Amino acid sequence: MSPTFRSTDVEQGGMNDRLHQIVDLLVAAVIAGTSTFIWSFVLPTGLALTLAGMFAAMYYFSRNPWGSTRGEAYNEWIDDLYDRFLP
Repeated sequence: MSPTFRSTDVEQGGMNDRLHQIVDLLVAAVIAGTSTFIWSFVLPTGLALTLAGMFAAMYYFSRNPWGSTRGEAYNEWIDDLYDRFLP
């Protein structure tokens, strides 16, 4: 038996979650770009790109950007920030 979804399920969180995901992606891109720029001063370009990609992936996939045990607190703070400034 397949799960059934009502239109209200999608309306309540679908568009908001997509917007938050897009902003997460943009933040990850900024992290990758600035990390590559900074690391390229002291490391070869390939290694700088690899490290920057890892930092961006850590942010985007875990939403735990500092590797802290307080990851849930960071995620709640980021979500509150999004809710305050995004529609």
